[in-house]
Amino acid sequence: MRRILKWVGIILVVFIVIIGGFLAYVAINGIPRYKAKKIDLVVDKSPERVSHGRELATKLCMLCHRDPGTGRLSGIRLLDMPEAFGVAYSKNITQHKERGIGSWTDGEIAWLLRTGIHPRTGMYVPPWMPKFPHMSDYDLHSIIAFLRSNDDMLKPDERVNRQSEPTFFAKFLCYVAFKPFEYPAGAMPHPDTSNTVAYGKYLATGVYDCYECHSKDFSTNDPVVPEKSEGFFGGGLEMPDASGLIVRTANITGDKLHGIGRYTRDEFISLLSTSIRPDGTPLRYPMVSYRSLGPHALGSLYDYLITTPALPNTVSVVKPAGPWSSKGAQLFDMYACTSCHGKTGIGIVSLKKADAKYYNDSVIANVIRTQWKYNPDSFMPTFDGRIKEEDLATLSSYVRELSRK
Repeated sequence: MRRILKWVGIILVVFIVIIGGFLAYVAINGIPRYKAKKIDLVVDKSPERVSHGRELATKLCMLCHRDPGTGRLSGIRLLDMPEAFGVAYSKNITQHKERGIGSWTDGEIAWLLRTGIHPRTGMYVPPWMPKFPHMSDYDLHSIIAFLRSNDDMLKPDERVNRQSEPTFFAKFLCYVAFKPFEYPAGAMPHPDTSNTVAYGKYLATGVYDCYECHSKDFSTNDPVVPEKSEGFFGGGLEMPDASGLIVRTANITGDKLHGIGRYTRDEFISLLSTSIRPDGTPLRYPMVSYRSLGPHALGSLYDYLITTPALPNTVSVVKPAGPWSSKGAQLFDMYACTSCHGKTGIGIVSLKKADAKYYNDSVIANVIRTQWKYNPDSFMPTFDGRIKEEDLATLSSYVRELSRK
């Protein structure tokens, strides 16, 4: 009996030493590195491809990489990063030869976007940057064509890349849960867009990866087979907006009480186009308007999502409760302006130039009503006809006040 206990003790000690050694290795070594491969690729950079790539990049790249002051994709701090992952900064992806990706080849960009491995350092890009193992070659190559273009967002910027500060938990997950993807061995065909269910699935799991935020937890998502993600499309994941308010992602399964089953197809298209719910309340960042996708793509998303297994997960809508310093501050919060602009007007999108750019409050009011007419890339909700005139006047005045501060 003593001999058995002795061996059990030895095995337990060895096990503790191994686990302790692994944890120490993770803490010291940080994010893992892998061998990068050279990909021979030259993409079509026709105006049509660049235009399509820009459309994709405005949703997939701009939100995380665009500096609100310069408008360039020079990198920012990611304010919507879950606290458990630490502090993260996106990289400079302008055409700067040293500090951006101006000297990268098409193949290097494709390698990073497909696998998640940095083509020059071999470092794995942590989970806060999306990877696209399921995206069609047509879409991926279009994004690359845009990133190689002379668009104003990509003009060389001198900003030095800031290093992220991942928590031990984030580093640990990069060894046990988040892994790089294999580069496709063959061509990745584009889906038949006339088959709306198949096309919607492609958009939701291969391009915009809606499941990543709308499932139960980042750590239990399965990017190889998204359908195996825990709480697939059931929502409930907690994410902060630009003001620090915790927003829980929506249930977008076909559930008729808690999911999108309670919306008609037209209501869903309107919701994603305007960022305004049927009851008149605005969506909050990190959810944004997907107006540019158009009715066919948004309708296809609905046709697919409505077929997903219904999950009766109740997700309550965040309702800001104050206190507020003024009526303007209250409206600024209630209409979810703080969600992107922060409480001070300098958040993911800055209001710093609003006072100088818009010469009177009536112009600011028009911008709030229909921001997309002034900036086609805007993610703002469409407030036209949804704000009382007296509230709009107060809100416009408050925006100018923030800008001057």
